[in-house]
Amino acid sequence: MTAHNDSIPNWKHPGGKLRELGPQTLSDAELLSILIASGVKNKSAEQIANDIIGRFGSFKGMANQPLSKVLSIRGLGDVKAIRIAAAFEIARRVVEEILKRDEKD
Repeated sequence: MTAHNDSIPNWKHPGGKLRELGPQTLSDAELLSILIASGVKNKSAEQIANDIIGRFGSFKGMANQPLSKVLSIRGLGDVKAIRIAAAFEIARRVVEEILKRDEKD
């Protein structure tokens, strides 16, 4: 058994990085690649995520995009696009809940 060296990260993918260093350490593309989960031939999940961020500029730019626009990105099929849309809806509901709570205060 080899000794663990704290200066060398144990992660080889964004999920491992999130687990070891926390979600705040991940880039938008790394977070998105976790939702995408797997790539396609000659294109990793991280490359697909970078393509998405490149096309829309940010998570804000992605919000409210029609599903057809997201599906037009190579490497995203229905399941991956729906997973991303669900994550955005969860985020929207969290923000809505926070705003409603703040209005009551």
